[in-house]
Amino acid sequence: MALALSLVPASAEGMSMPPRPEPLLPLGLRLRDRLVVVVGGGSVALRRVAALMAARATVTVVSPAAVAALEDLAERGQIDWHQRPYRPGDLQGAWLAMACTADAAVNARVLAAANEARIFCLRADDASQASAWMPAIGRTGRATVSVHGDRDPHTAAALRDVAITAVEAALRGDPAGRSQRRAQGAGSGMVTLVGGGPGDPELMTLRGFQALADADVVVVDRLAPLAVLDGLREGVKIVDVSKIPRGRFTAQEEINDILISAAREGRVVVRLKGGDSFVFGRGMEEVIACTQAGVQVEVVPGVTSAVAAPELAGIPLTHRGISQGFTVVSGHVAPDDPRSTLDWEALACAGTTLVVLMGVENLSSIVGALVDAGRDGDTPLACVMDGGLPSQKVVLTTLAAVVSSGHPRELRSPAVIVIGAVAAFATGAGVGARRPVDLR
Repeated sequence: MALALSLVPASAEGMSMPPRPEPLLPLGLRLRDRLVVVVGGGSVALRRVAALMAARATVTVVSPAAVAALEDLAERGQIDWHQRPYRPGDLQGAWLAMACTADAAVNARVLAAANEARIFCLRADDASQASAWMPAIGRTGRATVSVHGDRDPHTAAALRDVAITAVEAALRGDPAGRSQRRAQGAGSGMVTLVGGGPGDPELMTLRGFQALADADVVVVDRLAPLAVLDGLREGVKIVDVSKIPRGRFTAQEEINDILISAAREGRVVVRLKGGDSFVFGRGMEEVIACTQAGVQVEVVPGVTSAVAAPELAGIPLTHRGISQGFTVVSGHVAPDDPRSTLDWEALACAGTTLVVLMGVENLSSIVGALVDAGRDGDTPLACVMDGGLPSQKVVLTTLAAVVSSGHPRELRSPAVIVIGAVAAFATGAGVGARRPVDLR
């Protein structure tokens, strides 16, 4: 789906109006595997190259120098880079050219060569002379919106934002794709696993929001960004499958059956989780169940709370001179539990930051195992509760304090536990601090 808008000043009889701009023919270009030559290696060229790569074009950059990101793309074989000035013949075989240098004379030569070869050419410094130019572009779901604002990029961008909002509302109301899927009948549904991030809806991915806009059924648990449910279109069925510690519990097998049954009815199902579906989210179990049942399944990655929650509390999991790595483990079973498969002695001696998920209930046992294995009792420990939510709180203490006094009384689930020197950076400790403040 594509929407193209072109802003042209209206005329009125009897009024003095400026000359009307040359009319445009908005087009969508299929550039996959077609050569596009970009002359220039600065930030403007980088923007154009990024858009071309998204369109799967074959990109050649011609420039004596390039910004680091373009150089990296060339080194990784994503683009070709001719590290020299532009010269005649560089446009041979191109379907499209873009003159993006800071030198007007060079851009003029590129445009002249393109016109002679009948190759459409964008000119970054003077769109009025170019044979083509880029509109303001926005994408939402399956829709692409492009707006021409009579060569005024600010006007075009403003109109694009208004158009995107309108298109998103239309897609939420009655997306054409959903109607088509329903017309196909039972068995044509699908399941999309969406990682919702640490809890703040603004930290969920754009692709995740797009999947929710298409959903007929949303299967959600308590750690997902629940605020997004209020934005679902009317008629979407919400199924709560939360697993509450020492409380109500929905078996994984039952969740799998819910996903498969709804998809077999021809519905578009979103399985919305907190964090990332593949980091202690049982996402692969659901993928396997759907695949074995013959149900189409897609996975949309999310921002894992193992990284996001500490960061939102001011804790870097790695920091030069302090920590060269981090390990993420599950604490849902205690170290002395026969079900535990972790080598806590090795974790204690690894010298990296330790991130524990689902470890609130077993925190005292975990800390005891680490200290018994030789981890320094002065090691900072930070617990980030409700990461990304308005209710976010941080408890900052040490291993020795937990050993001597037990579970911090303020600590509650859900929380991400960070053990290591970097935990001292937590909110309240101050940048550059090395010893934590005991907030118990």
